[in-house]
Amino acid sequence: MSHGKILAVDDDRNLVALLQMRLEAAGYEVITAFNELEALDRAKEQVIDLSIVDLQLVQKDGISLMEELHLIIPDMPVIILTAYGSIETAVEAMKRGAFSYLTKPFEPQELLFQIQKALENRRLSSEIERLKGLLEERYSFSSIITRNEKMQKVLEVISRIAKTESTVLVLGESGTGKDLIAKTIHLASERKGKPFVAVNCAALPEPLLESSLFGHEKGAFSGAIRSARGLFLQAHEGTIFLDEIGDMPLSIQAKVLRVLQERNFYPVGSERLTDVDVRIIVATNKNLEEQVKQGLFREDLYYRIHVIPIHLPPLRERKEDIPPLVEHFLGKFSQRAKKEIRGLTPEAMQKLMLYDWPGNIRELENVIEYAVAMSDKDFITEDLILRTKGVVTQAPVQPLREARDAFEKSYLIYLLEVSRGKVSEAARLAGKYRADFYILLKKHNLNPDDFKKTS
Repeated sequence: MSHGKILAVDDDRNLVALLQMRLEAAGYEVITAFNELEALDRAKEQVIDLSIVDLQLVQKDGISLMEELHLIIPDMPVIILTAYGSIETAVEAMKRGAFSYLTKPFEPQELLFQIQKALENRRLSSEIERLKGLLEERYSFSSIITRNEKMQKVLEVISRIAKTESTVLVLGESGTGKDLIAKTIHLASERKGKPFVAVNCAALPEPLLESSLFGHEKGAFSGAIRSARGLFLQAHEGTIFLDEIGDMPLSIQAKVLRVLQERNFYPVGSERLTDVDVRIIVATNKNLEEQVKQGLFREDLYYRIHVIPIHLPPLRERKEDIPPLVEHFLGKFSQRAKKEIRGLTPEAMQKLMLYDWPGNIRELENVIEYAVAMSDKDFITEDLILRTKGVVTQAPVQPLREARDAFEKSYLIYLLEVSRGKVSEAARLAGKYRADFYILLKKHNLNPDDFKKTS
């Protein structure tokens, strides 16, 4: 089975033959072209996974050909080859869309590594887009809204583990979207056509939680007038999501451990084992290691569920996500309220950016819903934002340097948002030289393009 289809473009027939031999030996299918027209014809005739293009061609340079190939196959990675290596050429190639750049003569292993890396990157990007499409289709949530590097890595992890059967532990503060991550994993798994059943372990008292999870026999307890199937059986062949598992009583933890180990359990009041086939995803906002030390959580269960941990950062650590989240919630609640609210004033947005969001995304959603409900203007004004809270920090006290860096990043995000990604305008508002402003953006890993409006 081919690892992928690669287009090799060079007017040096000997080099093309060498590339073809080495790549086919590595398991790739190779399509060859010796000039620009042949390359474009090949791209129109079939689906190509990656192209290797020489910089110096007969009629035009390889970068220009790359741009024409991208008009045919937009997401195809391109590796540029050249005997005229220079930093300027490499930068230009990457800026205009090349995945990577190799100078001839190159090491075969380096080329194979770059190809493998490019194809893996493309596969992950496609998988993330597929996950977002599933969310939009099923939940009317256009995407997992994020510009944050940590959250992008979370999406990559999901794309890797969704199709496995491994137990997943989602960690994060209340309101960070643990339930959304669990649904996303289910929808991207082989079980997506089967039930997804969620239960909040902190919301039910111990007897009710046990019978809800495992079901019960008629007469098992007072009020059990008939037998009932539990949530584990309702989730059979699908996924069960145990939210806030850190609040689960120890007696029920023992039964959950049995399900994980043996894939069976005893319903309440029954002596008959019931088999079940489920994938288990759990979540908590508690420190389970500390819970184990205090005797509040079983150590054996902790190691059983701590297979694939996913850590969700709190909103105060991903403030670059506040503007797009606000835009999403504004559209959602404006449509529901039948109002045409165009946005927030700069002062209102600044107030949101300076707040530390102990309730995370759920709290932000509630704040925007309130503001939309109360607003009678085209723009949400500062007086409707966090009316009862102020903007003082509610997060744990940080060292001065960390607090200063956090404020600096929030301030830069605010400037980029109000200037719509125009660096010259943002630098002017900050009273900084453009070059100095770029240094600050690099320090905080902020990309002005993320803040430019497309409409």
